[in-house]
Amino acid sequence: MNEITTLINMELNGEAVDKKETIKRLKPLVNKDTIALAQVDPVVCDIEHNFNKAKIYIEWANELKLGAIVFPELFLMGYPVFDIIDRFPNIVEKNIEYLEKLAKLTGNTKVLIGFCEFNRFYIGKRYFNSVAVLQNKKIEKIIRKTLLPVYSEFNDARYFQSAEFNPTDRIIEIGSNKAAIVICEENWADKDFFETPVYSFDPVDEIVKTQHPDIIINCSSSPTRAKKEQLLNNMLSFVSKKHKTPIVYVNQVGAVDNISFLGSSRCYDEKGKIIARAKSFEEQFFLLSMPTKKPTKNNLNQIFSLPSGLDKSLNEQKAFSLDYEPDLERTYLTIINSIRDYFKKNGFKRAVLGVSGGLDSSVCAVLLADALGNKNVYAVSMPSKITSKESKSDAKELCENLGINYFEIPINEMVEASKNTFNEVFNNVEKSWDGRYTAPLTMDNIQARSRAMILWGISNEFSGTIPIATSDKSELYMGYATINGDMSGGFAPIADVTKTKLFALARWLNANRIQKNAIPRAILNKRPGAELAIDPKTGKPLLAEDALMPYEFLDEIIWRIENLHQTKDEMLKEWFLYEQKNQITNKQKSEWIDKFHKRVQTALFKWSIMPPSPIVDARSINKTEYNQPITSKIKFY
Repeated sequence: MNEITTLINMELNGEAVDKKETIKRLKPLVNKDTIALAQVDPVVCDIEHNFNKAKIYIEWANELKLGAIVFPELFLMGYPVFDIIDRFPNIVEKNIEYLEKLAKLTGNTKVLIGFCEFNRFYIGKRYFNSVAVLQNKKIEKIIRKTLLPVYSEFNDARYFQSAEFNPTDRIIEIGSNKAAIVICEENWADKDFFETPVYSFDPVDEIVKTQHPDIIINCSSSPTRAKKEQLLNNMLSFVSKKHKTPIVYVNQVGAVDNISFLGSSRCYDEKGKIIARAKSFEEQFFLLSMPTKKPTKNNLNQIFSLPSGLDKSLNEQKAFSLDYEPDLERTYLTIINSIRDYFKKNGFKRAVLGVSGGLDSSVCAVLLADALGNKNVYAVSMPSKITSKESKSDAKELCENLGINYFEIPINEMVEASKNTFNEVFNNVEKSWDGRYTAPLTMDNIQARSRAMILWGISNEFSGTIPIATSDKSELYMGYATINGDMSGGFAPIADVTKTKLFALARWLNANRIQKNAIPRAILNKRPGAELAIDPKTGKPLLAEDALMPYEFLDEIIWRIENLHQTKDEMLKEWFLYEQKNQITNKQKSEWIDKFHKRVQTALFKWSIMPPSPIVDARSINKTEYNQPITSKIKFY
């Protein structure tokens, strides 16, 4: 049924479309127990854009005479809204105005659509997160969300009022089905599934016990991240089986700044078995034959595959692993879709980045080429005196393999000019201040910032262009990145990907892209290093692991803090994966953990200025999710 989505996209692009043949062929296959899941990508606060998309989807549902069409949570407004609605309430008025326009487009087919509603009770927060039921040219019912998440990237209770819960208000008729409507988080409160439930009240349990619906419909806007799909699948399967009631789950796609949505709308039958699933990371007009007591003769249900690896890992236990294979395609698609949406929705077309011949910039170059097209990516090699011949040739080979724009410009003269100017400045400052460092990082940072100046210059000179920050999660944790240097940019594709996962992703890209082995083998075999300083012990450029610690050990510390919340003492009692292959003393282990903690304390201010980057991991230091005061001290016992 993908042809409908194709035709809808043509309509949205202003192309003429002949619906007759498609409608004629599909009409005999659908009935009032058939619904459409509108898996769509809204633009936050672009009410007219979202209205126009909904309008076309609704027109198709009307033509097919479906029982209903279901949109995601807060679709008309776009999700997440953050603080916009608090400062600009006129946008909320606009979304209500367009909701009323949509109502006038409806006929017998019910429309369930998320929108932002004013709280007219004048108690509590200013708004409700609501779903409107539209039919026969009017708004028939409004359902208001009761459970509001305030964790991870969610902060719904900051803007919305929790609505009083009345199970009878949640029931509508769709064809021969008595359907119960819940909104996203309201499906995440089962006390038998969660060991430590966030909520004391379970709306689904209350509805099933008092109303006995034939089916539950969940209008959702649920972001993707590592292990989220496993949790979602197991939870929805458990709840539908427990209550012997099918569950339909409708999710949005697309990305908003740091947050990405998988889509993958689906339906579970009363035994908890998945019977239909839409595509991942794609908009889709998805037809669903609801599992009724009298099944329809024409079953339209399809089960599209999840990103490869996720199905195999649905029952994995929480444990650190260097086997990232089950999550690599999802990681790739999350970042690709984040780049595309960020550029498209913000009016950018082209990206410029520095390529060093190292892992981080190489993976970023591949991701940008795939997301934007190779002609819209410009890679600049900016060697200094320290840069090796191998790094320069590796960077060039990468760009030739990808077919992206490339040129090389040495920064030696720029660095020397800056050095001379700074020496004069520092000598004058020293006349008034003491405390000058004996081994400053000034020259290291001058190199990184000189490169950033070139990239920003290109961005300033050519329209629709932004520079890319290439820092990864491991180095961001340790502050091993330069403010206004490699951290500088308009978007940071890999800032939530650890170094060990990045190596795995690079190998996956080489094996799974249409163009194989785009990243030169030499880059994959190279030990990471910024090539900003010479190691006095070796006389060669300083390697990152020599300055920090082995990445396998570092990334497990990150995982243990984010997922298990362990202290130093607890970690010292644990057996790290790194220790299975390498003998280290307890003293060395303790020193590495201490170094991690010390560097994190001094890196906090860097986290706060990182440009937008897609959240990929199960837990993150992305400021959308995690906020720690820069002025804070943690005793890491």
